[in-house]
Amino acid sequence: MSMEQILETVRSFKEVLVLAPSEGSGFPEVAWGDFFFNYAPDGQIPRNIQPYATIVTKNYPDDAQSDLDPDGRWRANIHVPKATFTELTGESPGTFGPRDFAAPDTFMPHPVYGALGWIAVVGPDDKTMATVVELLRGAHDNARRRAIRRSQVGTVGNATASDQ
Repeated sequence: MSMEQILETVRSFKEVLVLAPSEGSGFPEVAWGDFFFNYAPDGQIPRNIQPYATIVTKNYPDDAQSDLDPDGRWRANIHVPKATFTELTGESPGTFGPRDFAAPDTFMPHPVYGALGWIAVVGPDDKTMATVVELLRGAHDNARRRAIRRSQVGTVGNATASDQ
């Protein structure tokens, strides 16, 4: 499965917004060519909420350990529950050790956001692809549940004295 097949799969998720910044899009140039996945039932970029997953196609100034600048290299990044992170990497998000972040087709902590529960896979292929797709679906479902919970909390918190 290629990056395009992953994108096609994610675009099939209900109420997903896939951002693909490009020249003229109003997004910073550093983000052009990358993809950001959000749960967005209204089709709008969620405010104050990070994407639940990304695909990056190049090194960023503070994130070059995966060596993504050579042609054809890219990395899937997914926010996962702590137990899933530990199952995939063998370590917990806050205590993982050094590793080769450029190794392909291998689950590892995200080189920058691993401590926050993000996993990364450079060039997902035969060994990791099915699980990557499963994790993307799970991350989307988790983002949906969080959005519903936030909207319910907002409704309860906005009750007036006459509502009680």
